[in-house]
Amino acid sequence: MRTDCSIFKFIIATLALLWALMGNLKPVWAQADTIRLQDKRLMTQVLQTGNRQYLVYFQMLKNKKNLRFWYWIRNTSIENRNDEKVFTINQHWFGSDTLAYRSVYSVNRTADFAPLYHAETINGKIKAYNWGADKITGADSVKDNTAKDFSLAFKRPNFNWNLDIETFEMLPLAAGKTFAINFYDAGLDPPAYVTYKVTGSEVIATTNNDKVDCWKLFTESEYQGKHYTETYWISKKGHEFLKEEDAFEGGYRYKIKLPQMTPDLMKRFVK
Repeated sequence: MRTDCSIFKFIIATLALLWALMGNLKPVWAQADTIRLQDKRLMTQVLQTGNRQYLVYFQMLKNKKNLRFWYWIRNTSIENRNDEKVFTINQHWFGSDTLAYRSVYSVNRTADFAPLYHAETINGKIKAYNWGADKITGADSVKDNTAKDFSLAFKRPNFNWNLDIETFEMLPLAAGKTFAINFYDAGLDPPAYVTYKVTGSEVIATTNNDKVDCWKLFTESEYQGKHYTETYWISKKGHEFLKEEDAFEGGYRYKIKLPQMTPDLMKRFVK
């Protein structure tokens, strides 16, 4: 009987020790790093200014001999606005016809990348917003603003989802990291946290077959009841967004950063 009790006590002690050890273990995706404006965890100092151009194309499985193309231009600069340093980001999206063209203009603080202003012009109609920590409202000073009556209060500050590329470039990426980012797409549904995971790294070939070591950042979700995934390749050394591959029901979307030798279309086509 004593032997049985000793064995029983030993088993209980061993299980207790294992339980305690397991409690100290942290699974790879156990906890996400929440990216908050007040924490200033985005590395805003690494965001590169200047002109960047991207080829965006769709491959639909039902029509394999056809590709749908976009051409994106994103220009980032640092300016002064009301005695405060800000990033101004101008985007121009070109498609197959003039109706596909859109321009986007965003203003964010350089200190924490907090959105201050955002405007989009699509099909000749402008939507412009003043963006604060607790709300976003239509900019009534902008002529013909179709969103002038829009207003939405926030529970907490958020980031501009239209600037996801720039946001990813400023993340403190590392192996095993998971990030929760409170993103908002101006004028649409309320802000929501989106989870992004560093699933590993990969060396990809660029111009002249140069090899660039990249972090792979991954997210997945549902849109209108359909599952999709997005994977981004961001260089470890230069913090550059180089490639994206999205998979959704019926096809794929790709974004490829074009080399610096690509002609600047802004000088020729956009007045």
